[in-house]
Amino acid sequence: MADNTHYDAIVVGSGISGGWAAKELTERGLKVLMLERGRNIEHLTDYVNAEKEAWDYPHRGTATVEMKRQHPVLQRDYPLNEPTNGMWANEQDNPYVETKRFDWFRGYHVGGRSLMWGRHSYRLSDIDFEANQKEGIAIDWPIRYADLAPWYDHVEQFAGISGSNEGLDVLPDGQFLPPIPLNIVEKDVAARIQQAFGGKRHLINSRVANITEPKPEQNRANCQYRNKCWLGCPYGAYFSTQSATLPAAMATGNLTLRPFSIVRQVMYDRDAGRATGVEIIDAENNQTYEYTANVVFLNASAFNSTWLLMNSATDVWEGGLGSASGELGHNVMDHHFRVGAEGRIEGFDDKYYFGRRPAGFYVPRFRNLDGEERPYLRGFGYQGSASREGWRREIAELNIGKDFKELISKPGDWRIGMTAFGEMLPYHENRIALSDTVTDKWGMPVLDISVELGENEREMRKDMQQDAVDLFEAGGAVDVRPTESDYAPGMGIHEMGTARMGRDAATSVLNGNNQLWDAPNVYVTDGACMTSSSCVNPSLTYMALTARAAAHAVESLKNGDL
Repeated sequence: MADNTHYDAIVVGSGISGGWAAKELTERGLKVLMLERGRNIEHLTDYVNAEKEAWDYPHRGTATVEMKRQHPVLQRDYPLNEPTNGMWANEQDNPYVETKRFDWFRGYHVGGRSLMWGRHSYRLSDIDFEANQKEGIAIDWPIRYADLAPWYDHVEQFAGISGSNEGLDVLPDGQFLPPIPLNIVEKDVAARIQQAFGGKRHLINSRVANITEPKPEQNRANCQYRNKCWLGCPYGAYFSTQSATLPAAMATGNLTLRPFSIVRQVMYDRDAGRATGVEIIDAENNQTYEYTANVVFLNASAFNSTWLLMNSATDVWEGGLGSASGELGHNVMDHHFRVGAEGRIEGFDDKYYFGRRPAGFYVPRFRNLDGEERPYLRGFGYQGSASREGWRREIAELNIGKDFKELISKPGDWRIGMTAFGEMLPYHENRIALSDTVTDKWGMPVLDISVELGENEREMRKDMQQDAVDLFEAGGAVDVRPTESDYAPGMGIHEMGTARMGRDAATSVLNGNNQLWDAPNVYVTDGACMTSSSCVNPSLTYMALTARAAAHAVESLKNGDL
């Protein structure tokens, strides 16, 4: 528990962006209090399932009936399982309202979803930052790629991103460690695609936050190809708060971490036009505490940061702190996916691969570029992999006995598959709001969520599927078939928007430095700040925006601007 009540800065949330805020602020000399609403998870010692195999679980890793009863939302998709049970938010204590379906998968513990993320790490490009302005969609980003490029460099070098430089405008290169290699089939398919489409479409190495060379200065060893990343890595081989930013912040002696701290509101001084700190509920004893600070960083995840703003300064603004523009809570985005293709690859039956890679391949966006115009705006990329079928494959002819055992002990056919991740436009009507009728365990209003895909996304999904078939057929696959499974907003676990950046206080919540127009000593640098979503995984952008905003905050404090 924190002994002091005043700090130079308070960071709300300990996930990917919160960890970066703590690291950057403490390394620049600020005394920082990090508040996390859930329990602590200690690096190494609390990764209780990191060394287990399927046979070590009573139900072989599958979700039980009781788990499904306790997690009616989480059970809709793969995150609910025995290995990660207990790593997701308690849905009984923390409900929410779905006016329109939204699958909200939350991690309430130190490290948040940085312990469970997919680790794909890509930069937004100028194509992304300029799209809203060029197409007349929503509002313009207040920054461009050049503003963020040095900060992408900064966070990539520390986090450790493995990948390959490809020279593509749509997917800027970065400061990469050697990539996790494509296997022999993926290399062959990549070469065929390159030839078939005249170099206009590319299948490349995934860019992931798994280090392929050790970082001894961070006590992190290189990836061991265990593919157990979301159980916590004993080697620190993938980037998380626990493995990287939290140890760095702690090493400064400037960080105080307080778990079980549910931030109820940002305290606001209407005369000064500044935040003064935060009020929390201690989740263990239900007591209320106040902490003051010169600067507040909100990194509680896109929706929770906006919830906190909505629940603050309601005596000044009915819609809460940051609501003056009428945009707080609006423009929710996710990446729509779960549509693509799969096929079989012949001619490599004498080939196999090493270990269990935590990554596969990536196909960068190629639609609506170079003057092409599809019946929708923006585009999509693909994530996928090729591998040999194992003992789980279906064998219609045999189901028991010696022949069956011998057959399943041999590698099966090579299969290849991928799913597209498509950009979702920022629609004002896609929103979150405080519920008038439902409260959580602590008596606070929960979020009411209303989000759906638009016609633009529905049109895009047609190409997302057909293009996947065309790519695989051109790449030499046989028996190619399109795939599609249930998707609802939220399933991408890339929720964005609700407190967007902009150039004008009349149309946005944050300025170009991620400061609240209504309280410039409050910074929001998680997914809430996004003005558009691109089609690439957003976490690397959160990191870069956070590091940039932290530098701005410290400089502003020194100059007396805050």
